[in-house]
Amino acid sequence: MVNENSKALFGYTPEQYKKFRRNGIVFLIMFALLYCTTYCMRNNLSAAAVQMMDELGWTNSNIGLLASVLFWSYGIGQLISGRLCEIIGTNKCLILSVVLSAAVNIIAGFQEKLWVMAVLWGLNGLFQSMAWAPGFAALTKWWPSSSRGFATGFANAFAGFGTAVAQLSVVFALKVAPDLGWRAAFFIPSAFPILMLVVFLITTKPSPTNAGLPEYEESDPAEAAREREMAEIVKSKGVLYPFKYVISNKGFALWMIVAFVTGVARYGLIEWVPRYFSTVYGMEVTEGLLQSLVLPVGMGVGTLVLPALTDVIWKNDRICHVILSSSVGAAAVAGFLLLDPRVPAQMILIEVLLFVAGFFIYAINGISWAVAADIGGRVFSGTSSGILNFVCYMGSAIQAIVYGFLIDRMGWSVVFYSIVAFCLLITAIGVFSVVKKRRKAE
Repeated sequence: MVNENSKALFGYTPEQYKKFRRNGIVFLIMFALLYCTTYCMRNNLSAAAVQMMDELGWTNSNIGLLASVLFWSYGIGQLISGRLCEIIGTNKCLILSVVLSAAVNIIAGFQEKLWVMAVLWGLNGLFQSMAWAPGFAALTKWWPSSSRGFATGFANAFAGFGTAVAQLSVVFALKVAPDLGWRAAFFIPSAFPILMLVVFLITTKPSPTNAGLPEYEESDPAEAAREREMAEIVKSKGVLYPFKYVISNKGFALWMIVAFVTGVARYGLIEWVPRYFSTVYGMEVTEGLLQSLVLPVGMGVGTLVLPALTDVIWKNDRICHVILSSSVGAAAVAGFLLLDPRVPAQMILIEVLLFVAGFFIYAINGISWAVAADIGGRVFSGTSSGILNFVCYMGSAIQAIVYGFLIDRMGWSVVFYSIVAFCLLITAIGVFSVVKKRRKAE
């Protein structure tokens, strides 16, 4: 958090600073909660997948295809919405995202044909993509560079909790409206983000100027100069130049690779662990969802804790935290695959390992957003986060369709062993990066 001393007032008077901090904290909390509930209209498909497969005769490959369609459209949409919000405003993007996604979910609940659902889920991905990058861009207007690890980690934590909330919302929907079957998972959860959007719009301001304050001044002179340079670039180079500026940043390619691999590992676990319990071990749908709930909870806690630590430990070399996280995550996933959930003592250990895996693997994602904010600043943070999220969801899209295909032909172990391999790949890339950087410094 920001230290309250004369250098940390960011150009404000003490009274202005109190107002700035208060509004910033409210925005962070409300955006985190809003984004958390949007998962009820995205991850509800995977939570309802077993019932859809039983009733409609769909296969793992079919469900994987639907998930992949959303990931592809979501990732591509990030490239658009990240820059678009810097032009038309963040709140407009957030309103469109929630309202249109809710409409698609309600329509989807009436469908039975795979191709129709694929079209709708592709549209849902585009609408969902209009939430994270715009909200993230607004977040940087309230949180200076000295505390962005905390802020981005906090917001990203609720993205991790969002999967848990989505699973619980589906369990709730199936319990209160059992006669609707899987359709309840599309109708009832859509109400939560709509209600949260209303609360968000009432309680928050998208920037200090909307709250009657001037923009804050960065306490780091180098960062302040870089942001002024980026603002001039927008005026002189045109609306598309920010993409070139961000991608050409030294070291950004490394984080694009990390984001891609993390997308594979994160959603490889979220999408397939509940179905693994139901399909391999015969658990009821709701039981499998509840047993796997520790995974997204671990994700939320991990990205709440570790990105904040990067503000004070290895701030200029955040990749060191990635090396640690990917190594521990790989070990946890490997251990999970060796255990049998039908044995009570082993089920407890499985839940511990799922929590640990979620904690460390998703923390990498949270650290990436701190880097995106470092690189993009207030001016290009929408663009930088949009690019990273695009790459991340390309990994998610590929795993969804490839794993669905491989499970039907090679069995479940291929999912988890490959996730272990991907985590170790991130470790190797991180170590190589650190060694290369230190050799240049010598």
